[in-house]
Amino acid sequence: MEIKPILTALRRHKAGTVLIAMQIALTLAIVCNALFIIQQRVSHLSEPTGIDEADIYVVNNEWAGKASIEQIDANTRADVAALRQIPGVQDVTPSNSYPLRGGGWDDGIRLHPEQRSDITGSTIYFGDDRFVDTLGLRLIAGRNFRSDEIGSMDVRDRLAAPSVMVTRALAEKLFPDGQAVGKSIYVAGNQTTIVGVVDLLQAQSVARWASKFAHRAVILPKRLISAGGGFYIVRARPGQLDAAMRATPEALNRVNPRRVLDEENGVLSFSEVRARAYEGDRGMAVLMGVISLVLLAITAAGIVGLTSFWVGQRRRQIGVRRALGATRQDILQYFMTENLLISVGGVGVGVVLAIAMNLWLVTRFEMNRLSMDYVLSGVLLLLLLGQGAVLAPAIRASKVSPVEATRSV
Repeated sequence: MEIKPILTALRRHKAGTVLIAMQIALTLAIVCNALFIIQQRVSHLSEPTGIDEADIYVVNNEWAGKASIEQIDANTRADVAALRQIPGVQDVTPSNSYPLRGGGWDDGIRLHPEQRSDITGSTIYFGDDRFVDTLGLRLIAGRNFRSDEIGSMDVRDRLAAPSVMVTRALAEKLFPDGQAVGKSIYVAGNQTTIVGVVDLLQAQSVARWASKFAHRAVILPKRLISAGGGFYIVRARPGQLDAAMRATPEALNRVNPRRVLDEENGVLSFSEVRARAYEGDRGMAVLMGVISLVLLAITAAGIVGLTSFWVGQRRRQIGVRRALGATRQDILQYFMTENLLISVGGVGVGVVLAIAMNLWLVTRFEMNRLSMDYVLSGVLLLLLLGQGAVLAPAIRASKVSPVEATRSV
């Protein structure tokens, strides 16, 4: 089919042609970036924490009344002992935080005290000699803490310990040769020695600012003693999570009723922790998905509407062509080609807009750069959408009878 007559016809309908082309361009730009954001958010949802999520729950304990640091430490030990006595509980460890909590202690890591800037940020976890087993972490080098290494620390004390464990991601960042055990590092300006390396442990926060050190963590052999309370991480035996969670508030109140265990946040299964941590990501993915579907539907409706309008205007012209020997296939092909030319022009502009929009998002919101795979997929999607949308009006045009040529306008 000759393209020149089609281009001539489009020049006579400049307003409609430009309108549909720009609609396709804007839809491509927005949908490409929306799909990229959805992919980033969905992959974020499934990011592994490195712990035995199925059998773990956390207790957010808040003390009531005043007590000395020594009394709080004693109360914490008593709580841990009581939790270990609950039927169905496998192990317990007190900590300052836990993965996906939403906030916690982070600090910079250096290899030498004279370094002016940190090599990397790191999540700081406090844990006793049961921390690794309770969370289900995999020790891949060195050793676990010994019970005699565990100390207590007030929130006002310096963040210091003679030995620490680190995650594999942090060890590889600090020591690319893989030999981290036995090496010294500086945490919050204090020297310490790495005695063990665990495979994987995610940070407390899933916010974008923490993504650079999402799996780089330091575990200190400490119990954090805070007048405000702390966290107990509990690992239940397989299949006994719900029963252990129900028994927890009563077991703790028997030990010391001077505490607050919030009904909504006091005892949480890790599935609840994960759901809350990624609630914003799921909401953003759903929102972007809805926006994409609405834009695609509007674009398809615009193509259908404009093509139907053109078919109505050209009925006599179509009848003349049929009378001169054009087949239904020729008429169908004409409108399909016409729409394809408009779509190609639209996606050409849309590619530029999609890249420009992504560059703006990168500089404004620190997002990742858009992969060209999404741009190419968006181009293919919009071209197929355009051809699918024009199909019904084009079929109606192909059914116009040659007798239309004899009718007056």
